[in-house]
Order: sequence, then C-alpha cells, then structure tokens
Amino acid sequence: MNNHANTVHEIYEAFGRGDFPAILARCEENVEWEYGTAPHGVPWLEPRHGRNEVAKFFESLAAIEIHSFAPKAILEGEKLVVALVDITFAVKKTGKKVVEQDEAHVWRFNDAGKVVRFRHCSDTNQHIQAFRG
Repeated sequence: MNNHANTVHEIYEAFGRGDFPAILARCEENVEWEYGTAPHGVPWLEPRHGRNEVAKFFESLAAIEIHSFAPKAILEGEKLVVALVDITFAVKKTGKKVVEQDEAHVWRFNDAGKVVRFRHCSDTNQHIQAFRG
C-alpha cells in the first residue's frame, strides 16, 4: 500500500478506537466531507466543509449504534483511495437497521498527504428511511 492507502487504514483503526481527533489531524483544514451530494436530512450524510464541520459528522454518529464495520478492500490510485466497507447499524430513535455491503468510501489527498475530499457512496434511500422511521 502507498502512503495514502496506509493513511486510510490508520483512519479506520482510529475510527474503531473512537479516536476522532486522530482522523481530523489527517484532514486538510478546508476538507470537503460528503462532496458532490445534496442535503437530505440524514445527519451523518450531510455535506460539510472544514475540520470543524467534520467534527460535527463524528458527533452525528451518536444517533446510531454500529453493530459491524468492516473495511474489506482498499483500492488506490494517484491521490485517491477507494475503500469498500461492510457496515451494519441501527438508528437509535427509530430502531431501524441499515445494512450496507460494499459501501464505497472515496478519499482524495493533496500533495502533503492530507485528506482534502471524502464521501460515502451508499444506499442513501436506505439511510433516509431508517432515519425517518
């Protein structure tokens, strides 16, 4: 794995420990989070800009209970990493479950090795339905 793929691996390890400051430290100050998407009311899938806003993404995860999170493939290109992740979680307020297989996480990097853009490519409708109940 190149440095960017290693960074993504380290980010997932930090996520597993709940070490969100370690993740934010790997992001550029003006990082775009959930780039290329429109707002739709699901807090953990909302577009955000800047590290302070990304911190709010991690705060939004308090609304869910993650049952499993398994990155299973990391694909790399120049300044780009795509990770395929299986995740299962329940939305606490509705009890509704989300099961994603091969959810794609797109990570883009700058020359300094910092994350400049990130997005989930997921079954957005499933997330919306679970969030709304």
